[in-house]
Amino acid sequence: MAHQRTPSGTDTELGRFLRARRTQTSPEQVGLTIGPGLRRTPGLRREELATLSGISIDYYVRLERGKETRPSPSVIDALARALQLDDEEHQHLRELAARAARYASEPPPPPSRTVRPHLKLLLETM
Repeated sequence: MAHQRTPSGTDTELGRFLRARRTQTSPEQVGLTIGPGLRRTPGLRREELATLSGISIDYYVRLERGKETRPSPSVIDALARALQLDDEEHQHLRELAARAARYASEPPPPPSRTVRPHLKLLLETM
């Protein structure tokens, strides 16, 4: 039986897509002026994309690293606008976000407050 791989904390399709598009988008393309000196980062910096999208830098970093897996549709739309995605790329980003949410671990169910009958019997006999 084949094991279905779930994304790890640092390896998600959503994160890879965001990182790739960020590095392919120049500051000039989105209307940013860059100062003198070398930029170590190709394309947009994480901070620049977060600012353009109206989200916190910390939240964007968590998205890119796969630690945040349930971005709202408004966050996805803001990222698509900031990255100047076309309709097809925007839809792809939405699908990646939906897939990431499906793979996200569900919170554990709350503990049961009832004792199973066989356990109760065992405790009573002790």
